[in-house]
This record gives sequence, C-alpha cells and structure tokens, in this order.
Amino acid sequence: MKGRKKMERILNKIKEYNTIIIHGHKRPDGDCYGSQFGLKNLIQTSFPDKKVYVVGERSAFVDFVGQMDIISDETYRGALSIVVDTAVEDRISDSRYVMGAEIIKIDHHIPVNDYGIIRWVDTSFPSCAQMIAYFYYKFRDELKITLEGAIAMYTGIVTDTGRFRFRGVSELTHQLAGLMIAHGVDVEYIDGKLGIETLDMISLKGYVYSNFMTANGFVYLRMTRDIIEKYNVSDEQAASMVGLLGGIEGFPVWALFIEYPDEIRIRLRSNGPTIDQLANKYGGGGHAKAAGAKLSSWDEFPAFIKDVEEVVRVYKEA
Repeated sequence: MKGRKKMERILNKIKEYNTIIIHGHKRPDGDCYGSQFGLKNLIQTSFPDKKVYVVGERSAFVDFVGQMDIISDETYRGALSIVVDTAVEDRISDSRYVMGAEIIKIDHHIPVNDYGIIRWVDTSFPSCAQMIAYFYYKFRDELKITLEGAIAMYTGIVTDTGRFRFRGVSELTHQLAGLMIAHGVDVEYIDGKLGIETLDMISLKGYVYSNFMTANGFVYLRMTRDIIEKYNVSDEQAASMVGLLGGIEGFPVWALFIEYPDEIRIRLRSNGPTIDQLANKYGGGGHAKAAGAKLSSWDEFPAFIKDVEEVVRVYKEA
C-alpha cells in the first residue's frame, strides 16, 4: 500500500494540532493549488474546530479553486506547517513555514531536500493532488470533503497530468478523478475554466511558433521581459507556453527560458532522455521527464545548451 504508515502519521499530526498552515511552491500551478486547497477542505470539513490556512503566491490561472489567506507571524505559534508539491526548500512560497512547531512534506517530485519531520514522497503519483485524494480515499471512513475540495483535487490532477496524457497516469488516477466527480465535480465547468484564453495569449502562441530555436535534439524559446510585456501576459501565462514546443519529431527535449527580474527560470521537458539530474545541476529539480531549473544570467545560457545536447547524445547512443 502506498505510504500507509506515513499517511497514518500525517493524519495523527493533523488530529494533534489545532492550527494548520499549508504551503506550496513559488509561482504555483494547478497541482499546487489543488493540493493546498484540497487538503485544506479535507481538514476543515473533517475537523470543523481546527483553524486551517493556505498561504503563498497567488495564481490567477486557477484562482477559481480558492483564495490565499493572509495571516500574521503569530499564527505560526504552536501550528503545524504542511508543505505540498515542493521538492526544493528554496522554492517554498512564504518562508515562514519554518516558524511552525513541526513541518510535514507531501510531494511527488524526485526528492532534493529532505525537510520535515514526516516526508511522504512518492514519485509514482503523477500529481500531488492525487496524493491528497488518495489520502482522503484511504481514510474516508473518518475524513470528509465537500464539492469545493473535490474541485480543487480534480483540478490538480487534470492540470499536472496534461488532462490524463502524461506518463504516470494509471487506473488509480482515473479512479480518484472519478471519485471527485462522484462528489459533484462538473467536468465541463473545470474544462471551461482551464481552457479559456485571451486574445493576447493567442497572439503569444503565434510568436512562440514563429520564433523557437533548435539545437541538436533540443527545441527552445527565450521569453524575455520585453516579449512578456509586449503581449500583455502574466509570467504564469508566459510559462504555460512550454507545451507548445513538445512533440516535434527528432527533438526529444524542449524548454522555455523565462526572464524574471533577478534570474532566468527554465521549464524543461522531455519525451525521451531523463532530465532531472540536469535540472539539479542548474539549481532545480522535478520529475525524470518534466523539471525546472534556473540561470543567474544569460551568460550561462550557452553552457546549458551544450549540457542538453550532451544529454540527448547519450540518450541516442544508448
């Protein structure tokens, strides 16, 4: 059974604490939101007397799932901090998680930092939201969720699996998604929320298709600040363009380089070579075929390209 003992320990800790604060990662995506708000709903519905908060950065893309709480430092006194969907400590949104009396880590990425007194990490899950749904499923005799929690978990599962297209999707994935539907999730409603796009986004897609570049087995695009501003999109919307670069014959690795004020973030993807170790080398991490990394400046860009080419070369010669 997937992590039964660790899940039992997590449940006991949840029962022990009156205040629970749930953190996710910086620049949150649908899975991060789904995990955070799904877990919040599960705890609040099951234990109405507990105070449960979700903190961190806002994501306009999935803010229909829930709204972040604004809390004081004092709230952390004697509280339990739970961090979801975050392998690397410096990516945790809101560094106050360390102010909690104890910390729990729940994640589905390849582990990088072993923080927390309890670490339930399982890379066989294609999304962290599925882990929260599984947690609910295994203890459903004493845990409860409402439609709000089901929407959160379903959204997390759908977004991190590419709508059930990515590696790792299993019978269990569909079973748990179905469980959320049984709790009232309107699939058409979720699809409509996730599928709507602005004219600016459509225009940006045209730019991506017209300006991507290639190396040996590698497709990439540099998304600089002037481009983001020209098309009037958020950083999150710009980052979502990475999917447009995948699936090109002869190019098993692709990436989107996004320029932020203080660093360049890389969304790195593969349908062949394992790329998480490369991501680790550049200050990131993630899954074997989907990871994130960063450059301190564009001066490191040529070296990163060469490293990707080497990864592709080794893969093709294996």
